[in-house]
Amino acid sequence: MNWKFLTLFLWLAGAGLVSADEATLITSKLVHLRHSGEREWATFPEATPRSELSVQFEAKANEGEATLQLRQQDIKQGWNVELNGKVLGKLVRDENDQQLLLPVPAGLVKAGKNQLRVFQSGKLIPDDIRVGEIVLFPEPRQKVLSEATVSVSVVEGTSEKPVPCRITIVDQAGTLVVTSAESNSTQAVRTGVIYTSSGKSEFQLPAGTYTIYAGRGFEYGVAEKKISIKAGDKKQVPLKINREVDTSGYVSCDTHIHTFTHSGHGDCSMEERMMTLAGEQIEFPIATDHNKQINYDPLARKLHVRKYFTPVIGNEVTTKLGHFNVFPVQEGGPIPDYKLMSWEGIFKSIFGTPNVKAVILNHARDIHSNYRPFGPKNHIGLTGENLKGWKLRANAMEIINSGATQTDVLQLYRDWFGELNREVMLTPVGCSDSHDVSRYIVGQGRTYIQADDQDPGKIDVPQTIQNFVDGKVLLSYGLFTRIKVNGQYGPGELVPATKQLDVTLTVSGPAWVKAERIDLYANGELIRSEEINSKPGGGVKWQGTWKLEPRSQDCHLVAIATGPGVSAPYWPMAQPYQPESSEYKSQVVGSTGAVWIDADGDGQRTPAVKYAERLVEEQGDELPELLKSLAKYDRAVILQAAGLLRQRGVTPFDPQLTKALKQAAEPVQLGFALYGAAWRKSQIAQAAD
Repeated sequence: MNWKFLTLFLWLAGAGLVSADEATLITSKLVHLRHSGEREWATFPEATPRSELSVQFEAKANEGEATLQLRQQDIKQGWNVELNGKVLGKLVRDENDQQLLLPVPAGLVKAGKNQLRVFQSGKLIPDDIRVGEIVLFPEPRQKVLSEATVSVSVVEGTSEKPVPCRITIVDQAGTLVVTSAESNSTQAVRTGVIYTSSGKSEFQLPAGTYTIYAGRGFEYGVAEKKISIKAGDKKQVPLKINREVDTSGYVSCDTHIHTFTHSGHGDCSMEERMMTLAGEQIEFPIATDHNKQINYDPLARKLHVRKYFTPVIGNEVTTKLGHFNVFPVQEGGPIPDYKLMSWEGIFKSIFGTPNVKAVILNHARDIHSNYRPFGPKNHIGLTGENLKGWKLRANAMEIINSGATQTDVLQLYRDWFGELNREVMLTPVGCSDSHDVSRYIVGQGRTYIQADDQDPGKIDVPQTIQNFVDGKVLLSYGLFTRIKVNGQYGPGELVPATKQLDVTLTVSGPAWVKAERIDLYANGELIRSEEINSKPGGGVKWQGTWKLEPRSQDCHLVAIATGPGVSAPYWPMAQPYQPESSEYKSQVVGSTGAVWIDADGDGQRTPAVKYAERLVEEQGDELPELLKSLAKYDRAVILQAAGLLRQRGVTPFDPQLTKALKQAAEPVQLGFALYGAAWRKSQIAQAAD
């Protein structure tokens, strides 16, 4: 028996919320359910669970409307809640730990024995969940929630002025609780979450003990207050939040934002989206509903939140051969043809759309319409090779998508490195892909674009978009990493030839995020790393300058900071969207864009493939000489050379190549072995199709 829950139930009765002979405790336990298949996550037991919850309980007949309260966790698929053969509703499709209150029609509860069931509905897809702690209240929902009144006010610490924010309310178990609050012109509400544009919200709760949090996205600290309320109480909860992360010189941007109003899935209306953007401090939001071009500006002004951000009209061009976010575009103007069935046609249509400057390849490792752009069947990530010969004409690529996370947080970074090394110059992107108010938090993954950030309501749109296209960006998913090379060069810039490279890095984050490691990559190869033992508190977690030896070939430098993921209810990070394993390690990330080093002094960015092309052209028929020459270059050039040889008919396992490799330098052997493994993986994927 869950004694803590039973104790709480009895305390509620003692507080006057229910009387012991009126409310019915159906079950005090949380039960693990899964209909079939293997377990979803290693955090669930290996033993085969029950496929449904079925509980018999004794109760009095309900003459008026009653309320069923339950607790749910990790819900991805459809699950029905049924009482005495009638479906009361469904569990909310949301992985977060939360309460659910369902109305029970008058007369449905029988005097004596009753039957409650929770079972999967629709297509039976494996879905590990927990559900339980179920109580039947004889009163309707409004009365259940009307015991006490709580008024929360949130101000920014430096100005003492009310500030848009997210308010999170949980019980003693950390479960998001239902309140009486409803969405309106100043707030967006879901279970346990209230986004308020005014910094204020008043709502009712059952008597009990709760923790209330206030925050405003990644740049701010989190304020919290524990309260205990009795029936009839009116509680004032003043909270103060402070900016803790210095992002000066950059504007926060989410390039991938949806609404239920225009995309038709998720749950966030247009009005609610305005509240969430202000509450998460997204200064440069790009509206990207599917194949639609929506203007946030009029509604943002009507709801008095336009001063907090400068919106841009975009479009998620949703095709059967990948999804592409494009901006800026015209409201009511022509849209790209999303029905085309070739990349050549799709990109021609996109760039033929008026005003388009930025074109982003979205979630390249996800499967949509049975197509995965960077899946091994279509692509070799190590070298950025499209195996169908299609040309990627995007100029940006999602690396962090907090609504569609990867099992391996660095997988898309490696893909991006491969593209850069193959001369596909892509701006890295962090975004949320949020369709929801709180299931996936808007702006949790975000891109910081170099721009004047003094007034978020008056951002220079053309210049900021140009800086985005030029790669002058930083990516954040809980951390913020800056880079300066030789004291002045940052992402998107070319460092002139020099005898020494001084790379200065700064890792920042709020107090509620921890940084553990900082890595530096050159052409995608790890060249320097250091553990971070950051002190408690918000702000700078680590800072240092690394001196690098001069290089003989051009390269791009990228720094990536990581730390343990956040599970707190005020900023929960999602599990992998299309997992490759039941085990994963949740991580926060803060990374830089690419800083290019002009090592050969020709005033240009020379990607690895250009060095490889010259060598293969000169010595491709003389494999021993080619392999000897490659020993002078880094792994990226070796990998590109292996790819170019394959395209000329010399496969990774060609007998002549295998023989020549026996005499090659160890780094060359390793590079060809890595390419051979990647190529074999693609061959297996194609054969299985």
